[in-house]
Amino acid sequence: MKNNILKYSFIIGFLFFLIACSVKKDKFINRNFHAVTTEYNILYNGNLALEAGKAELVLTYKDNFWEILPVERMGVKEEDLMPGDKKNPNFERAEEKAVKAIQKHSMNIKGKEKNPQMDEAYLLLGKARYYDNRYLPSLEALNYILYKYPTSDKIYHAKVWREKVNIRLDNDETAIENLKKLLEDDKIEGQDLADANAMLTEAYIKTGLNDSAVATLKIAKENTKNKEQKARYAFILGQLYESLTYKDSAYASFQEVIDMNRKSPRRYVIQAHARQAAQFDYKNGDTLLFTEKFNKLIEDRENRPYLDILYHQMGLFYDQLEIDSTAQKWYNKSLRTASQDRYLNASNYRNIGEMYFKEAQYKLAGQYYDSTLIQLDNRTKEYRKFKKKRDNLEDVIKYETIAHDNDSILGIVAMGELERKNYFEAHIQKIKTADSIQAKIEAEKAEKEAIKQENQALANTSALKPNGNLPPGNFPPMGIEDQSTFYFYNPVTVAYGKKDFQNKWGNKKWKENWKLEDSKTNISLNDANKGTGENEVTANDSLIANTITKPEYEVAYYLNKLPKRQTQIDTLVKDRNFAYFQLGTIYKEKFKEYQLAADRLEQLLKNKPEERLILPAKYNLSKIYEIINPAKAVSYKEQIIAEYPDSRYAQILKDPSLSIEDDTRPEIVFNKLYKKYTENQLRDVYEEVQQRIEQYIGEESLPKFEMLKANVVGRLKGVEEYKKVLNDVALTYPNTDEGKEAEDLLRNHIPKLEALQFDTSPTSTWKLVFPKNAIGDEESTNKLIEKIDKYLEARRNDDLKRSVDIYTLEENFVVIHGFITEEVARATLSVLQEYKDYKIKDQVYVISSDDYKIIQVKKKIQEWIK
Repeated sequence: MKNNILKYSFIIGFLFFLIACSVKKDKFINRNFHAVTTEYNILYNGNLALEAGKAELVLTYKDNFWEILPVERMGVKEEDLMPGDKKNPNFERAEEKAVKAIQKHSMNIKGKEKNPQMDEAYLLLGKARYYDNRYLPSLEALNYILYKYPTSDKIYHAKVWREKVNIRLDNDETAIENLKKLLEDDKIEGQDLADANAMLTEAYIKTGLNDSAVATLKIAKENTKNKEQKARYAFILGQLYESLTYKDSAYASFQEVIDMNRKSPRRYVIQAHARQAAQFDYKNGDTLLFTEKFNKLIEDRENRPYLDILYHQMGLFYDQLEIDSTAQKWYNKSLRTASQDRYLNASNYRNIGEMYFKEAQYKLAGQYYDSTLIQLDNRTKEYRKFKKKRDNLEDVIKYETIAHDNDSILGIVAMGELERKNYFEAHIQKIKTADSIQAKIEAEKAEKEAIKQENQALANTSALKPNGNLPPGNFPPMGIEDQSTFYFYNPVTVAYGKKDFQNKWGNKKWKENWKLEDSKTNISLNDANKGTGENEVTANDSLIANTITKPEYEVAYYLNKLPKRQTQIDTLVKDRNFAYFQLGTIYKEKFKEYQLAADRLEQLLKNKPEERLILPAKYNLSKIYEIINPAKAVSYKEQIIAEYPDSRYAQILKDPSLSIEDDTRPEIVFNKLYKKYTENQLRDVYEEVQQRIEQYIGEESLPKFEMLKANVVGRLKGVEEYKKVLNDVALTYPNTDEGKEAEDLLRNHIPKLEALQFDTSPTSTWKLVFPKNAIGDEESTNKLIEKIDKYLEARRNDDLKRSVDIYTLEENFVVIHGFITEEVARATLSVLQEYKDYKIKDQVYVISSDDYKIIQVKKKIQEWIK
């Protein structure tokens, strides 16, 4: 009986289940079955997955505290994922649950949805797609809610999320308009009110309306119940106040984050301390209180993951106080934490580099600048700006080295003979002292190593002794237990023996009778000093010293390296003066280091440089002192106007508008010169470009003139001179476009030109070449041209052309081009020389087109003739 009841009950229950499963019937049981199943099964698991995904996003998201934080964090787009990175699977799972709920439990009957949980399902679908960075599908799901469920209790929530999507799609103005309209409704409250204001803040920040963002973010902070969000909003509020230069308000906002203590994630608290430190008043603030506060933060074990930030702030603190050594110590401590914040590392490297730059240790500064560039994002404006500074530093390193080295050499050359000798002896004594200290360190190191080896040997020996823990019958060989007493078995005695031998005999090469020569010398010295034991010791010591004497210990070694000819000394003076001038202009134009620029230019004038440097140096000083010392600026202006009244600089100082409109501006002059160059007026350009280089020395456009000169020299003097001038440009202006172009030409183009050889390739055409003097032979040249033109006109041969080609500064070529064979060229030459209408007697050569090209490139027609 019981079995029948159970059987019938099961059948009835199963029939009810089948009836309830139907989504086509609008029955009470159907509606509630699908609503309950959707809410407490599928949507429950879907929302759990969504919350897990959000928690993982917050945990793994790396904020850039160097910029205003985003109000809402988003995951990395799929196309931006790095190798090894994976998408957050929780959002995909949440979407699957939402889709399942819609597909299996939606009860759309007669155009109306009967399952009250479907708006929740579509909302979950929109959120999951949003966090998966698929904004258009997300917008589609959210719009469906607004269209199908206008009376839903989630309508405000859906509207806020729709505007989130609009912001991600860069529809900021639409989002601002819709959110402002939504916030006018008094019914929106709680977390929806907080989220609406937070997203309105995001839109304001994106569009640069930081002042409007402050008001909305305050409301969001007050209405959110999420403590992490509250801390984040307070921190962003402080950043917004900073951007608006409201320092007191910013400080108060950061203090609010600090006061939250453990209610706020620790990263916000530490960064809030750092932002407050950035506002510290180094002139009037309590420095003792500052150091006490940060030392306490550093000692707190809870702050260990953030020591990179705290050390960096201590470095900045001492940097501002100009206590460079202490600042550098803290920066290095920050770097040793192996921080994951690349911009923090870049800041540490940059600040240390700046210290070395101020101390004129430019090579070290350059190394730290290189490390800075490695840490910076190469797509940023800051990277490009700093890269330019690093490139400019190459010039500084080059010219500072030249100035320092040449000053030192010239200073020694200027000394008297005795003073010079004393100077080098003092230098040698420093070297000997340093070598002695180094030798002592190495000896101590060797002694420690020997003791270490001895201890190891003793340990090994004791392990082999019969009374140790050896198995019965396993005895060591005879004598092993006493091996440490033998001289060569003891590393300590061997080490001392080596040291004693070197002290007595020096570093000897292995060879037979190595001692014989030294013995003979020693005997002769002993004989010479017989009867004075003290002298015998002195002689022996001298012998040993001579055996190990280095060239660097001799005064003659240095004297032989000094320049002796006046031409060498003059070159050093010239190079030094030019280096000082270049340093002055580089510091002024590229680094804005006006005091350094003034120091270098003042030193240049003290050196009594060549005339061409004096005027531009004084002009640059007048411009520098306009910024840092107006009284001196007036003095230099008066000097220039009085001493160089007709110069371009004097005219500009009298009438500053000339510097803008004057036709002698370097850019205008260069363009005119370059136009002449393209028109083949090479001799005119050659003369003028030399003058302009002298005139515009120190100008930023000077490398352009130098490069133009190189090209003209190449055309007029050949590849050898071209190579020399290109080399000068590449060495003098290595970081300019012209310098890099010159370097490229030297590496890739010049070797090909140098490799050209006469008669090495088949020739397609031939030429008749008549050499003529460019100056003083105009009449003869014109007569030749008339006869050639007459011949060409009579023959009416379009393949033959006549030209006048520049060969060198003094020589031109009158050329007839287009002969298909050498025989045709010689036949034409016979007509020109023998026919009565022409009777050309001028010197002429029949040259292949390929050889003619080489003659023009290398300027070696005489070599071709031979």
